[in-house]
Amino acid sequence: QVQLVQSGGGSVQAGGSLRLSCVATGLAFRSYSMGWFRQAPGKERKFVTGIMWLNNITRYIESVKGRFTIARDDAKNMVYLQMNNLKPEDTAVYYCAAWTQHSPVVTAAGVQHWGQGTQVTVSS
Repeated sequence: QVQLVQSGGGSVQAGGSLRLSCVATGLAFRSYSMGWFRQAPGKERKFVTGIMWLNNITRYIESVKGRFTIARDDAKNMVYLQMNNLKPEDTAVYYCAAWTQHSPVVTAAGVQHWGQGTQVTVSS
């Protein structure tokens, strides 16, 4: 049984930092690209960042470039999202995602496995 279990998140003031973690079990982690999506209230779940398996190529949406950093630790089956200089518009539920497509970018429909979601709230 595949599980993606998230930790981290919470509430912070604008300009602050948070770190999200996700540990994967039950899958061949090194064969999955990993990433993070987010979903604001009343909005679709959207891709934020991804990291490919094998070569660790990363991609970010424009609005988080230079502020968010994704990393993976294949020895621990973990993926991380370091979020700095957070803005109120970053407020959302963040989801860890795993997909087999050899690409750092994927649509929600292309994700094979999801984490449980973690609330991130940024106040102004």
